[in-house]
Amino acid sequence: MLKKVIAQLKDWFPAPEVHAHCDGPCGVYDPAAARITAEAVLSMTKKIIDLQPASNDPAAVVAYQNTLSRFIAIKEEQAQKTKEEILILWTDYFKPVHLEQFPDLHDTFWKAAKLCSACKVEVSLEHANELLTAVENIHKIFWATKNRDIVWYKAS
Repeated sequence: MLKKVIAQLKDWFPAPEVHAHCDGPCGVYDPAAARITAEAVLSMTKKIIDLQPASNDPAAVVAYQNTLSRFIAIKEEQAQKTKEEILILWTDYFKPVHLEQFPDLHDTFWKAAKLCSACKVEVSLEHANELLTAVENIHKIFWATKNRDIVWYKAS
């Protein structure tokens, strides 16, 4: 009964057809989310490298393994989120006119995405730092396309 009423209401009051040139309204794109997640990748990488078992005591080893596995899971999750954020910018925000302005745009994003993958499969302080630098470069390119000088800052 309720389904019939809802269906009738939909027939009487149809949703208007809408059009957009992208997946979301203009102005929703911002590389800040990629910065935050890339910083988390770097932070977790440092924590993994610095982590040591308190002793050879079985409980200490288990605690170490638990913490290590959590740090690794977070690092990999944040690297994936960074990749998703930069791919959204690359595929949804940037247009051919931006490629004219930044001829190395595709290479910049491709390399950044590859760094995300590298940070997921290894514990490399070098690659984690390179990822944050790549995201900073994307930040600069993004804001340049909007003719805005937005300061790059890190939360950590």
